[in-house]
Amino acid sequence: MALYGEMSWFCCGSSWGPCGTAGHGACGTCNSGSMQHAWPNTSDACLAITHPEACGEPLARRGCGFTHYTTNRCNGKRVATRIADCGPQTDLFCGERTCCGSVCGSNRIIDLTPAAFSAIASLSGGLRPVLIEA
Repeated sequence: MALYGEMSWFCCGSSWGPCGTAGHGACGTCNSGSMQHAWPNTSDACLAITHPEACGEPLARRGCGFTHYTTNRCNGKRVATRIADCGPQTDLFCGERTCCGSVCGSNRIIDLTPAAFSAIASLSGGLRPVLIEA
């Protein structure tokens, strides 16, 4: 599975970097300082909130702990992370587009923890076009 879209970042668990203490996510294991991510289709309950199909993103069901490989298409850096939460709420960002030069991505389809995001991009950028592989 190769999927193109946008990545963003979010806080969860113990305080780390720019994050205060937050809940541990839908899987109960999420921590901002860990190499983890949120996925919009971890369960029926999650899918009922995120609605990626509304943006034309029929994402595969992947459960807690599943590993995805996310490549920042702006610089080629790649990180392996495990699902630890439900998100992002893709349907709120249908058509959103972020670019670096001529490389663009649309629709938020993965949220990385700050530790994972900062391994491949600057947190201050907030959004980046990505390639996600299983």
